Amino acid sequence: MAIIEAKSITKSYGELAVLKGIDLSIAEKEIVSIVGASGAGKTTLLQILGTLDRADGGSLHIANTDVLSLNDKALSKFRNTSIGFIFQFHQLLPEFNAIENVCLPALIKGVGKKEAEVQALDLMKFLGVAERATHKPNQLSGGEQQRVAVARSLINRPSVIFADEPSGNLDSKNAEQLHQLFFDLRKEFDQTFVIVTHNKELAEMADRKLTIVDGMVEI
Repeated sequence: MAIIEAKSITKSYGELAVLKGIDLSIAEKEIVSIVGASGAGKTTLLQILGTLDRADGGSLHIANTDVLSLNDKALSKFRNTSIGFIFQFHQLLPEFNAIENVCLPALIKGVGKKEAEVQALDLMKFLGVAERATHKPNQLSGGEQQRVAVARSLINRPSVIFADEPSGNLDSKNAEQLHQLFFDLRKEFDQTFVIVTHNKELAEMADRKLTIVDGMVEI
């Protein structure tokens, strides 16, 4: 069953056509990598699939929801409950410690603080960073920061997680561990991942690799 169904997705910025009619279908529990040269449209596609940006045309269904028909308020709620994000530079809030960062999406959803902390700690244990729960981001290594960011992306049990160059800021050892982690998370939580990456090893590990060339999926 498809968790993401995108048809004829287009996106332009002024006169520049970035996406020129993207069609793709991603199944539940699938790990898909998206590759291509810089400027090909990978990040634009990821932002549209992740509802951070709106397509100019086409249709997009995620978890049986027509996301392009949602208004901004409904879209924000859908994004909070159904989508997780992992970015290259973690995007952890420096004023909060690790567990507080992980809890944020759950608190926004309306989960009580104690329940959110229990859920956060369970995820942090699974990811091997529970003992760092009260440390601020600047007290964590790069690999630890990224694992905290992964825990944050998972806390609301989203339908799909979008990752933009998730290992781009890590050394080779931490990158390798993070790549394996995606497969462990799929096994543990039945998670779907869509990953934009320049890392060849990660791209090849995925169930399927999509190559974007000049705003189109290469066939």
